[in-house]
Amino acid sequence: MTTNYVDEQVQGFVAKINQLSQPLNPKWGTVFEKTFLNTLATTISDDELGTAFILTGDIPAMWQRDSTAQVRPYLALAREHPEIRDLIVRIVQRQFFNMTLDPYANAFNETANGQGHQSDKTDMGPWIWERKFEIDSLCYPVQLAYLLYKNTRATAQFDDYFVTGVKALLTTFEVEQHHATSPYRFERTEDRPEDSLVRDGRGTPVADTGMIWSGFRPSDDACEYGYLVPANMFAVVILGYLQDIFSQILDDPAIVARAKALATSVREGIETYGYTTNAKGEQVYAYEVDGLGQAKLMDDGNVPSLLSAPYLGYCDLTDAAYQRTRQTLLSSENPYYYEGTLAAGQGSPHTPVNYIWPIAIAMTGLTTTDTEQQHQALQTLVQTTGGTDLMHESFDVNDDHQFTREWFSWANMMYCELLLDTLGFNIEG
Repeated sequence: MTTNYVDEQVQGFVAKINQLSQPLNPKWGTVFEKTFLNTLATTISDDELGTAFILTGDIPAMWQRDSTAQVRPYLALAREHPEIRDLIVRIVQRQFFNMTLDPYANAFNETANGQGHQSDKTDMGPWIWERKFEIDSLCYPVQLAYLLYKNTRATAQFDDYFVTGVKALLTTFEVEQHHATSPYRFERTEDRPEDSLVRDGRGTPVADTGMIWSGFRPSDDACEYGYLVPANMFAVVILGYLQDIFSQILDDPAIVARAKALATSVREGIETYGYTTNAKGEQVYAYEVDGLGQAKLMDDGNVPSLLSAPYLGYCDLTDAAYQRTRQTLLSSENPYYYEGTLAAGQGSPHTPVNYIWPIAIAMTGLTTTDTEQQHQALQTLVQTTGGTDLMHESFDVNDDHQFTREWFSWANMMYCELLLDTLGFNIEG
């Protein structure tokens, strides 16, 4: 049963954002109120562990990725609101409890109830909803733990589960730098082909590159080539966070050394193998590579994406390689970039052709300093909710009443983060 965490201080914050939005566009504040309150009011359960379990929306499971993005905008409020700060602490504690159960799993049940994809050919367990290995499932909880500290100085999240989870993360990354010897396998016999890995669950062949192999993208679709470049970018960033945490807050030189070695190796792998060439002959980041010469020029509406590289902290907005990549991806050269009568933006092979993702629209605004582009992204988002004033997973560029996922908390909160960022409520770190 979910708990409603909307109180007078939360309502006061929403009223403030509404007031600040009025001169720009009153609709922005209206949608902000509905989306910002939705997660706090409808998705969070106080679990039997004493931590906080957060639903992804219309699926009764907690995704390691989504649960970070769903609460990240609340960091702007948590600085002055101890109850929200402590709630986020308990969400981080639950994330790392999950990670200690299985670092390869991407989604978990609230209790050991055996729900989810128990028939998958992999090492399932009653706590696990789904066991698709995605690098970002390990990165996002570290990001939330670190940003919580940077914005509120909270340290209660750095408990025994955190330390145990981090050690499991580092071991998993080290193993998956050499995937040929990894024990991980994943096959699903029903649903879409994208929900399973080829070669008896091992995925397509890869060469060692220094990067970390990933079975699946943040869309939960299988990687075509094993090295998902934006996810490896995210890994470099959070490995830097771990070096800070275990040298400045906790004291474990061995973890610092492992994180530093991994970060160096992964970054070198990205910068050596992680590029391809666009139609102009320019060098741009590839979405996926295999270290054997294959590369995909595309991006996906989910995060981590190539578009999100500076948002994640891998590079600066002005980085030349990023800007070339960005321009390529926000064009027809990206096979999942769609334009229509209502909007233009990035979609995903996970959703129908000509459906674009509000998460990706928000990211275009979060990765520019151009105020006009930020305002245009906000305007597009509030005008394409299909009359619901809520964000969806994706919508048809010609008809926003045609959409996927009526309730998608991650997308709601990406809209909130963009509006907060536009109004000067930046997340430190």
